[in-house]
Amino acid sequence: MLGPSQAGSRTPPMTPQLALRVALAGGFALLMFAVIFFRLWFLQVLSGSQYAAQAQSNTVLQIPVGAPRGEIVDSSGQPLVQSVAVPSIQIAPRSLPGGGALLDLALKPPVVIPAADGAVFARLAKLLGVSTTAKPCTYTVYVANKGAESFHVPLAPIACQVAQSVAQSQYGNATIKTDVPTYIQDYIAERQAEFPGVLSQDTYVRKYALGNAGAQVFGYLGQITPAELKDKALYKGAVAGDVVGQSGLEAQYNQYLQGVDGAEGVKVNSQGQFEGYGKTAAPTPGDTLKLSLNAKLEQVGQQSLIRSIAANHASGADAGSFVAMDPQNGQIYAIGSVPSYNPASVVNGISTKEWAHLNNPSNHYPLLDRAIQSAGPDGSTFKVVTATAALQSGRWPLNGTFNDYPGRVFCVSGLCLHNAGGANYGVVDLQQAIEVSDDEFFYNLGVKLNGNPAVYPKGFPLQAWARRYGLGQLTGIDLPGEIPGEIGSPLLQTQLWKQERQCDTGTGLYKGHPPHPAVLSPLGDSIVSGGCGIANTSYWTVGDNLETGVGQYQDQLTPIQLAVVYAAVENGGTIVTPHVGAQILSPSGSVIQAIAPPPKRKLNINPTYLAAIQQGLYLAAKGPRGTSTDVMSSFPEPVHGKTGSAELGTQGSAGTDGWYACYVPASATSKPIVVVVEVQKGGYGTSSAAPVARQILSQWFFGKPGPMVGLG
Repeated sequence: MLGPSQAGSRTPPMTPQLALRVALAGGFALLMFAVIFFRLWFLQVLSGSQYAAQAQSNTVLQIPVGAPRGEIVDSSGQPLVQSVAVPSIQIAPRSLPGGGALLDLALKPPVVIPAADGAVFARLAKLLGVSTTAKPCTYTVYVANKGAESFHVPLAPIACQVAQSVAQSQYGNATIKTDVPTYIQDYIAERQAEFPGVLSQDTYVRKYALGNAGAQVFGYLGQITPAELKDKALYKGAVAGDVVGQSGLEAQYNQYLQGVDGAEGVKVNSQGQFEGYGKTAAPTPGDTLKLSLNAKLEQVGQQSLIRSIAANHASGADAGSFVAMDPQNGQIYAIGSVPSYNPASVVNGISTKEWAHLNNPSNHYPLLDRAIQSAGPDGSTFKVVTATAALQSGRWPLNGTFNDYPGRVFCVSGLCLHNAGGANYGVVDLQQAIEVSDDEFFYNLGVKLNGNPAVYPKGFPLQAWARRYGLGQLTGIDLPGEIPGEIGSPLLQTQLWKQERQCDTGTGLYKGHPPHPAVLSPLGDSIVSGGCGIANTSYWTVGDNLETGVGQYQDQLTPIQLAVVYAAVENGGTIVTPHVGAQILSPSGSVIQAIAPPPKRKLNINPTYLAAIQQGLYLAAKGPRGTSTDVMSSFPEPVHGKTGSAELGTQGSAGTDGWYACYVPASATSKPIVVVVEVQKGGYGTSSAAPVARQILSQWFFGKPGPMVGLG
């Protein structure tokens, strides 16, 4: 029997309404549990393999494996520039004892090298003979959707190389030194505990068969810049961090030479820590660039030019260039510039110190390709243009003569000029005037070819024919950095006067520069004294046209432009497009693309007039009074050539450039060739430039350069 207290604690019976509610809540809870259970089963059983694969792929980074750049070979297939595998010392940042602390993509200053990593760097530096002193280190970090950011941090050389490598490719290896002796490789291999993260393996470097010859033509390599990344013409397919061509053929044909990088799979966890390797895709080597260049001709041209500059050093000779070309199709046989540089010294990029050396004015700018990037007056080699303009315009008859009597001085509008050395040549026609390079004859033509500046270009056949020959514009050669030059004209005179006055007053283009006070004439249209020396008058005179007709005054030609002019004289008036490239070949040797740019245009020159000019050029090289007869008369091929001695400054106050332009027509045994040589401040062209041209012709026709006839 229950007591009172027990009876009072009895639970009352559940009502039907409460029982229904409990049943509904329990059913809902059971349903939700079933949904969650099904979802978990779906994720783990049905989709588990898919998500596991995605998770795995998300932890594998594809690290680029650089492709060897394609070869550059000459017309016979002889390698000129190759990518050669060499033993190298590298550092794998992910394997350093500091646990990959340097794999911070930001690399923002200050960059702290872990002590354990620094100890490895110090041991390696001592072994390789590298400094451990911190120096300014520059690297550029490329961040997706943010662009590039450059940093300047004081780091020791090896730490700098590692930082630069990490900035380019977070998990890639940093190449510290190439061409490492075997004993160093063995030393590191035997002491891996002392050099964790240090590897010895092959890397590709560029090798140059011709030394300094053709260095500006071949160009050099360097890390791609943000501006270059936007240039899809030269750098198609390149990505941030790539090493690409920075100049010359390496840049012009980079998209073919570059190859396609492979990839090495690197596994990392969610914290970015290295966990192993994934699949590897082998790189595809770059294509081969076959040139029209003749390797031996290139070397002979370079060596001969160096000898001429040395022999004419007393005249101030300090630089020069040469071009040898097929006048029929524009294929370049040889092209070079002096001074040059050793491309092997910049094979891994140009250091700050090397860059300063190569751009020091006292070293005469070795990086400059003077054949296409240096323009100046060409003196009497310009006379073929003046002769064409005079004959074609009808302002001089083919059978016309000029009396260059003894003691004559040619005067016009107060300007009086005479032949070099005060010589006089008697009664001469056009052919004889070209033979002896009679300046007074061509001064006369320059006067006759002048027009009314107020209605320029109408009535100015000299400037019109200069343009038709391609002067004052790009030739289109397949090398970057070509300049157009310019030809004296009323329009150019106006532009130069504007620049002169801006320079004088420190305004316009010269804003922020110190002014150069000038004393003006009463009319304010000419400079009496002072100024910048860009232009002396605001107006064009007949004397300006006179000097333009003999390759002086404001004429600015490049050697490659003059080669195109003389090619047109040889081939009957076709303006060819000069080119160094001949073919793109696959790594297996099959032809991918032929390089044969079409000519620019065909000039409508009367064949009789052209024959007269050609005969004049032949007499200039072979005739009894020819200006280069001393150099070319004994040469067994029919040379047609013209010397040029271009005065620099006022009446040669800054020296005289020596020029020579010539061609030899095609024969039954040899293709035609046109040669242009310029020796800057070399004096007379006959004693500085013509001897170099003869050496090039000797090599071309007879396979050996022979003696330098007429040098100095």
